[in-house]
Amino acid sequence: MSNYADTIKALESTCGQTAGWSDISPEHAARMRLQNRFQTGLDIARYTAAIMRKDMGDYDKDPGQYTQSLGCWHGFIGQQKLISIKKHFGNTDKRYLYLSGWMIAALRSEFGPLPDQSMHEKTSVPALIEELYTFLRQADARELGGLFRGLDKARKAGNDVEAQAIVSQIDAFQTHVVPIIADIDAGFGNEEATYLLARSMIEAGACAIQIENQVSDEKQCGHQDGKVTVPHADFIAKIRAIRYAFLELGVEDGVIVARTDSLGAGLTKQIAVTQEPGDLGDLYNGFLDGDYIDSADDIANGDVVVKANGKLLRPARLASGLFQFRKGSGEDRVVLDCITSLQNGADLLWIETEKPHVGQIASMVNRIREAVPSAKLVYNNSPSFNWTLS
Repeated sequence: MSNYADTIKALESTCGQTAGWSDISPEHAARMRLQNRFQTGLDIARYTAAIMRKDMGDYDKDPGQYTQSLGCWHGFIGQQKLISIKKHFGNTDKRYLYLSGWMIAALRSEFGPLPDQSMHEKTSVPALIEELYTFLRQADARELGGLFRGLDKARKAGNDVEAQAIVSQIDAFQTHVVPIIADIDAGFGNEEATYLLARSMIEAGACAIQIENQVSDEKQCGHQDGKVTVPHADFIAKIRAIRYAFLELGVEDGVIVARTDSLGAGLTKQIAVTQEPGDLGDLYNGFLDGDYIDSADDIANGDVVVKANGKLLRPARLASGLFQFRKGSGEDRVVLDCITSLQNGADLLWIETEKPHVGQIASMVNRIREAVPSAKLVYNNSPSFNWTLS
């Protein structure tokens, strides 16, 4: 927060040098400026990205310094949550908002309530980000307005001690604007579509974008069966597209959350491109289910054959054209997903699970940290979990 007296002084200079502005009150203008600290969504994105980076550093030093993000689907809901948090705790430190794709699908689509399958309008995502920050900025203006009225009252009563105390509160004012982790689902298309949507989300104020490795047009809720993943090269291209959007807009501290749905995804839409044994494409194809064949005579009309694990594999293919993964390969695929995501631009991990199984998550994260010791996990305390049975 800018120093109240310094802001007034700067505006006194501006107003005093401009003809016809003699009736403009520098102090009133200073108050309006302080009530509207963030001029654009990019101002918000840069400010909140720096907060997230600091909090991530704090977590590295002490895992007890974790953050919590509250889901919300309307600006008013987000505003009331942050007002309540600030009143209760005295600050908003390490408390964020989470913009969930399933909540947008269910509550913000012009088509009406929809399942979590990326069928809602993609523009509803940046629109909600902008709405949330409009309401949070309004909360700032409201609280500061109360301080300004109190300052006027103290001055009128000649109470200099109280007036100075209020000025100190104004100088130390903490904004209700906090980081928002925004769900871009699977990017709503290819990497270019991902870039365009990410750009709009950042311009609206998003400092952190979560993206998942499902196929965009086969997208399912993370807790449902039938999920279909993409090869690593496709997912990495989308991660890079988001990073380019952050860098283009000058949000160098922007955060990318890479979500893997591989634990519950038994299908892939395509066989990965591979150049040599052991590359990412080869590793991805090595998880495919199917039959190993010995000769071309074993290939039937319409069969697809790929060399995987040093052998010729005829992948199991459904009537839909989708290919199956081997049963029991989910955890190994998750670990590979997470390591490659972190090595290619992602900052945080999200492992989607069917229930809150702490031991299962811990074993995978421990394996990931063997390759990337600083790996950090975002975990979803989802209301769609059955916490009673779990």
